Amino acid sequence: QVQLVQSGGGLVEPGGSLRLSCVGSGFTFSNYIMSWYRQTPGQERELVAQISSDGDATDYADSVRGRFTISRDNAKNTLYLQMSSLKPTDTGVYYCYFYTDTSTTWGQGTQVTVSS
Repeated sequence: QVQLVQSGGGLVEPGGSLRLSCVGSGFTFSNYIMSWYRQTPGQERELVAQISSDGDATDYADSVRGRFTISRDNAKNTLYLQMSSLKPTDTGVYYCYFYTDTSTTWGQGTQVTVSS
């Protein structure tokens, strides 16, 4: 069964840091581009960051570039999102995601709340 299981997240003060993790199973993790999305209240789900299958190429939404870092460890089938200098506008539910020619798979989502 193809699955993405997330961990991390929680409540952090503005300016703080958090790291999200996403473990893939049931597929060859190293073959696929992986992404992080987030959904904030009243907004559509948006792409936050993306990483190539080998980890050599990354891309970020303008709103997080310079503050967030996406990475992966293919030996551990794990995707990461290191978030720094967090802002209240980063509050939302974060999802890891990948797609194939025939399917899409989302993690279960994890809440990130940035508040003092």
